[in-house]
Amino acid sequence: MIHRLTILFYLFTLSLLHAQTSNRQPAAIILDTDIGPDYDDVGAMAVMHALADRGEVRPLAVISSNKNELVVPTIEIINTWFGRPELPTGAPKGVGASNGASQKWPEMLVEKYPHKIAKTSDAPDAIETYRRVLSTQPDQSVTIVTVGFLTNLSNLLDSKPDKISLLSGTDLVKRKVKQLVSMAGAFPQGREYNVLVDSVASEKVFSKWPTPIIFSGFEIGKEIKTGLKVIVNEKLDSPVKDVYAWAMPKSKDDAQGRMSWDQTAVLVAVRGVMPYFSLKRGRIIIEGGNNKWADDPMGPHAYLTEAMPFSQVTALIEGLMMWEGKR
Repeated sequence: MIHRLTILFYLFTLSLLHAQTSNRQPAAIILDTDIGPDYDDVGAMAVMHALADRGEVRPLAVISSNKNELVVPTIEIINTWFGRPELPTGAPKGVGASNGASQKWPEMLVEKYPHKIAKTSDAPDAIETYRRVLSTQPDQSVTIVTVGFLTNLSNLLDSKPDKISLLSGTDLVKRKVKQLVSMAGAFPQGREYNVLVDSVASEKVFSKWPTPIIFSGFEIGKEIKTGLKVIVNEKLDSPVKDVYAWAMPKSKDDAQGRMSWDQTAVLVAVRGVMPYFSLKRGRIIIEGGNNKWADDPMGPHAYLTEAMPFSQVTALIEGLMMWEGKR
């Protein structure tokens, strides 16, 4: 396993360099989100849809890792507003977290915008959606972006062969997934929300996942604050603006903008690491809700470090968040 991951990560690093100087096919991504406890997930979905409209990414599904009943309706509202109501979704059906938003912005959103899925528990099983979507894709072509809890990915690894695919979950991931990009952890060590909420799943995924993993840690998104320009943009009329205008004034720590953890993961999943960030290679170690890091130039994991000034990355992400779509 270690030898295979080392080779994969070496080839993946070369592909990042190659991508800067050659035309490439749009990235195919599955976005796994806990959208609700925080609202940077809304910004992340906006970034994904903006890049999709530019032909840079092909979204395959947006799946909830959160059992809160307003999460899947929120996903549907945003996908629909950006003109992609057909994107598959799903949610955990077994044990899992159900975390809402303290500012009550999902309640505002589902009241204002029409949606067909009334509540998260009405959505398909997340693992069925994963297996169905992955089974139809070319080998080693899919990037999974997780910006929430690791519950679904742990369950996916544990899934058994079925009528959808004769492969086990681990073998299906190994065959179909190119990389995992995860907004999780704090580096080189710390205690971060996405890891903590389902720490058992986090430990399993990060120790057993059979492809390279890139982490966008807490310390990256903390420096990238967006939303102020979105709110004051008088030409913009979107659920993204509605959420930021509703939630930001209710959080004193967001006076200069909301920290943008999840947007960085989507940006890297679609466009690659460079020129926005650099990589530190090694291996993450999960201990309860905490994470540590072991440096290893041949390790299967890497975390983002600053390359382009954060102010420039902020401007880029905020510009994408103001995309009005091609509805």
